Amino acid sequence: MMMNRKFFVSLIGMLLCCVVMMAQEIQKSELQQRAEEEETRGKLASARSLYLRAFDDYAAKGQTKECVTCGTKVASLYYKESMYKEAFEFLHHVERAISDNRELGAGEKAALRYYVVKERLQMYIRLKKSANAKEQLNAMESLANAAKDDAVTNDMLYSKTTYYYSFGQISEGNAAFKVMAQKLTEQKEYDKVDEVYKTLIKNSRRMGNASMLAQTYSSYMAWKDSVDALAFADEIGSLQQQIKTHEASIAEKDGSLKTRKAVIIALCVLTAILAGALVLGAFVLLYFISVRRKQNNIIRMANESNAQKAKFICNIATHMAPTLNKLDKSKPEVKALMDFSEHMQTFAELESGSSEEVELEDTQMLTFSEALVNEVKGQVKSGVSFVLNVPRMTAPINKEYVTHILRHLLANAAYFTPENGKITLEFKKRSPHKYQYVLTDSGEGIPEEKQSSIFIPFAEVKDLTEGDGLGLPICRQMAVKMGGDLEIDPQFTKGARFVLELHA
Repeated sequence: MMMNRKFFVSLIGMLLCCVVMMAQEIQKSELQQRAEEEETRGKLASARSLYLRAFDDYAAKGQTKECVTCGTKVASLYYKESMYKEAFEFLHHVERAISDNRELGAGEKAALRYYVVKERLQMYIRLKKSANAKEQLNAMESLANAAKDDAVTNDMLYSKTTYYYSFGQISEGNAAFKVMAQKLTEQKEYDKVDEVYKTLIKNSRRMGNASMLAQTYSSYMAWKDSVDALAFADEIGSLQQQIKTHEASIAEKDGSLKTRKAVIIALCVLTAILAGALVLGAFVLLYFISVRRKQNNIIRMANESNAQKAKFICNIATHMAPTLNKLDKSKPEVKALMDFSEHMQTFAELESGSSEEVELEDTQMLTFSEALVNEVKGQVKSGVSFVLNVPRMTAPINKEYVTHILRHLLANAAYFTPENGKITLEFKKRSPHKYQYVLTDSGEGIPEEKQSSIFIPFAEVKDLTEGDGLGLPICRQMAVKMGGDLEIDPQFTKGARFVLELHA
């Protein structure tokens, strides 16, 4: 009878565990799980649509925390595709969902609003708007104080550090990171500090911020060494405490010789362990110092290798020029080879000088745009119409780079747009210091599977007489050098649409 009772108690316990595990699994709706799967596969548009549906579903059910999680995901997927206006507008909907829930306490609302404001901070950092980012950071600090949540407080320290490093405020970033690392280190949560450092290093690489990467990595190695020393000191303290415990035990025991000998042997063993630990600790410290030096050398060698690669490509193009000039330029193959040599040299020069600032000059945009469109009107097929939507305004741009980019895009549009088609060139002012050219054609478009590779140089082997594939990579490199970007709109499927972002 007793055996049966124990069996039923065990069975009920197992069933309760299963119920708890199932409850944890169903916290996420099917829509959210599908959205996460689509995001993992890199299908951002599909993932955003599913997150949006999950957001509406959670909002209707009053599940505000899950609603905020999906809402911030929608915003992040918008601005990953440079759709900042849509991202900012959607965050207002997320905040409204938080305000509408009357069951949440003030602290809970503050914690949820903190993560909404954090998304705005991420966007302003990406847009390189220091003043706007600072406003969001101040708002986050107020919300973190109101939330009184350790997770939010720790995240606030991380966000501060990211802000300072992103805008080159190295000393402030070091100070904020020091506070965060010290707080978690005092709590002996070494794994959390290590994870935060690795996350910051990963973000530095993703943003292409070399100075932030080097500074973070240097701080990380210094912290790693100090933590190893602390862990080693804890181990020594533990051994010393054991020695003191044994000594106290000896004092309380009988003073017989046999007991004393046993204690002496024990102390000798502990001393040997302590000495071994000291030696091992010394080897560990030396190992980490060696690893740090090697990794610093690897970073330095990688930077030198990129510079040498660009110089090597320039030298190849320069050495080829005299020989190519002796060939018959009327032959398509020779002309294609000469164009390829020139394009390689241009791309290498842009890549090697990517850190240099470009000069901007105030330009009358309507006159400038009309001149470029008129250059390609003779290249279009019969019946193709041009639509120019450019306001009469002045904007600071680098005319050389913008002219090169638009000429290339307009020439491609003229080539691929069929008879009776349409080519549209628009210019918009998105913010006080941000402008945008949008070029749309009604051609056959670019297949989705090829869109991710059109800006990558040498992505495929091609017949040079049909183009060398360096046109768009050179255009993007010029856009990046001006502090902007050049992208294709993946949502537009009735032809091709290119977006050139310019920052003043």
